[in-house]
Amino acid sequence: MSWGSELWDQFDNLEKHTQWGIEFVEKYTKFVKERSEIETNYAKQIRNLSKKYQPKKNSREDEESKYSFCRAFLTTLNELNDYAGQHEVIAENLTSQIIAELSRYLQDIKTERKMHFHDGRKAQQHIESSWKQLESCKRRFERDCKEADRAQQYFEKMDADINVTKADVEKARQQAQMRHQMASDSKGDYSSYLQKFNQEQNDHYYTIIPNIFQKLQDMEEKRIERIGVCMKTFADVDRQVLPIVGKCLDGMTKAAESIEPKDDSKQVVESYKSGFEPPGEVEFEDYGQAMKRTASDTSLTNSREGKEKPVSKSKGKLWPFIKNKNKLMSLLTSPHQPPPAPPASSPPSPSAVPNDPQSPNQHKEPLSHRLNDFMASKPKMHCLRSLRRGLSLKLGSGPEDFSHLPPEQRRKKLQGKIDDLNKDIQKDMDQRDALTKMKDVYVKNPQMGDPASVDPRLLEIGQNIEKLQLEVQKFEGWLAEVEERMPSKSDTQRRSGIFETQNNTTVSNNCAQDRESPDGSYTEEQNSETQVIKVNTHPVPTSSTPEFDDEFDDEETLPTIGTCKALYPFEGHNEGTISVAEGELLYVIEEDKGDGWTRVRRNGEEEGYVPTSYVEVFLETNAKDS
Repeated sequence: MSWGSELWDQFDNLEKHTQWGIEFVEKYTKFVKERSEIETNYAKQIRNLSKKYQPKKNSREDEESKYSFCRAFLTTLNELNDYAGQHEVIAENLTSQIIAELSRYLQDIKTERKMHFHDGRKAQQHIESSWKQLESCKRRFERDCKEADRAQQYFEKMDADINVTKADVEKARQQAQMRHQMASDSKGDYSSYLQKFNQEQNDHYYTIIPNIFQKLQDMEEKRIERIGVCMKTFADVDRQVLPIVGKCLDGMTKAAESIEPKDDSKQVVESYKSGFEPPGEVEFEDYGQAMKRTASDTSLTNSREGKEKPVSKSKGKLWPFIKNKNKLMSLLTSPHQPPPAPPASSPPSPSAVPNDPQSPNQHKEPLSHRLNDFMASKPKMHCLRSLRRGLSLKLGSGPEDFSHLPPEQRRKKLQGKIDDLNKDIQKDMDQRDALTKMKDVYVKNPQMGDPASVDPRLLEIGQNIEKLQLEVQKFEGWLAEVEERMPSKSDTQRRSGIFETQNNTTVSNNCAQDRESPDGSYTEEQNSETQVIKVNTHPVPTSSTPEFDDEFDDEETLPTIGTCKALYPFEGHNEGTISVAEGELLYVIEEDKGDGWTRVRRNGEEEGYVPTSYVEVFLETNAKDS
């Protein structure tokens, strides 16, 4: 159906309808623009979310990457980032394929519509003007006819009157003829213009207006078709990214399926295995029996040579079950950083305990000889002090040889360091070989380059290789030391057999086992006084007694194992340290465990750690022997 033939008289309604169609295109364009903004904001939020949960660039990231669930989560974050990118593609395609196109089309359709309605209004104005002229001719013809009738009537009246002169009658006759002639002329003009108007009106309603309305109809149909194409594009933009979105989701699913709980459990063992053996059983301490103290090394020797009576074993409470948690946490505080270097070079300190004859690498004493040492020292407090030192070293930045780590972790760190150094050496060696070949080419073909220009670089690489090889030797020495100190399976079986077969001797020091603390250093301490206790031979109940909790709750003062003299002043700003003045004399209550710190006491009250290199230590004889 054609608008020109069916809606020839609906010019105003068509104008309103086409204007509403343009407003609809503007509304749809605004809708797509808001959808594009939503996609852009959604993609931005997804990217920020992915970035927020990305692992930080620190050492923790390397540890997390060992676990399959952490790797899967990282893969999910990366796939989510790609997923956000697809939403950005949607926003870009909506903007370029719909919004930009509709914006240009709106300008064109507005211009076209304005032109068509301008032509329609011009045609309307022309037909209205013709109609007005026709009406004017009609009124003039009507007026002339009336004037002619009146002139004829006046002539006839004058002609019938006998009193009127012949000249007046003739004048009236001529006037009547003139009016009739004017009426005849007006009739001819009216008739001719009427024919012209009818022709123009026929052209207006059957040719001009139908053509204009047909163009408006074509414009409207094109507008509707363009809206349909844009709506289809709106869906296709989403459909185009579905394959990539599907790949992102498949990547997330594959990452989730790659999680291996068993492997992660094994990785926990690899990450935290210390290499130590579990502590032995804690011996029941019968405080009802009288204690016999010895005041000299002779009594200590006699007590060791004497034969102790067998003691029944009972499982006591370990340090994690202390009631007073605040006191435990106070014991676990020590300097979290390696000690500072001394102001100037100083002679080796006598406190170099690792070089002492009684180092952990030496053969262990018989278990029967260690009974009195165990009873003389405070095993529980000693255990807490050793653990505190190990924790403090782990919290701080460790030394170069990783001595602050347990044996197993230290071995892995050293091996990893050696592997990295070997890679660097191999890289430098490859570079040196390439430069050597280049130099040979220059020697054979001097026009290609000067062979001497390569020598400085070769010298630099050679020196770097030598430095790296020295580093490898240093770390291999530390690695060999750790592997020698680590207990093997045969040692473990032999040691367990000793505990099972020697019923006449029981050792209850679970913290000083194998003379190594959890930080891998030599931790067992000995007081200047040695105590000998008579152990009750009768079996005792395995249930814990209040005396155990009381001893854990109240920390006793550590014994003095020697003295020291400050070689340099130390301010002691860190927590757990103590400030000393140059030349000050202090009591040593805990020797260096290999971390570079020595624990001292001033005036029997104030205690803290000082760098071992800042003091000169004088240990008592029996303390050194222990």
